[in-house]
Amino acid sequence: AWSAHAVTASGVILALLALLALVDNRPQACLLWLGAALLVDGLDGTLARKFDVKAVLPHFDGSTLDLVIDYLTYVFIPAIFIYRYVPLPAYTELLTVGVILVSSLFCFCNVNMKSKDNYFVGFPAAWNVVAVYFFVLEPGAWVCLITVLALAALTLTRMKFLHPFRVRQYMALNIAVTFAWMLSSALLILHHPSDV
Repeated sequence: AWSAHAVTASGVILALLALLALVDNRPQACLLWLGAALLVDGLDGTLARKFDVKAVLPHFDGSTLDLVIDYLTYVFIPAIFIYRYVPLPAYTELLTVGVILVSSLFCFCNVNMKSKDNYFVGFPAAWNVVAVYFFVLEPGAWVCLITVLALAALTLTRMKFLHPFRVRQYMALNIAVTFAWMLSSALLILHHPSDV
């Protein structure tokens, strides 16, 4: 059970490496470390359920550990990445990052974040994924701002979003597509002609 928690906890080291890459002005490395954290987050829940960590270690809350690390790797570091590397309309940078951070707090504190069939309810604050799309596709500044505002608004809705590792329907296909997306995203990031 402790080994399952250790896998989850490794996400904080990956978060640190992503943040250091940001400080060192290495956007590709930052996104790749966030991708590694995404992979760890996809696997740790499966391990926790396999080893029944809630029953074995009832005094240690793995869900809280997971949420703290997820806020760092899904929200906080991607928000700084967007602030630093994604074009936004003049004078909207701080507003945009503030919207990302605050709307994500609602998502993470929402006790109904997941439906009974394991879908996310509302946009699941996956700003790490959004940052990849912004970086690779390079949309215009206004498109980025409108996208952020729209996704933040979707956090407050009852719209369902797929959790690729928990939704049982088409689970094998969902996982396969997720891994294919992660691999193709990593290749696009590595071959991005970054001028920073």
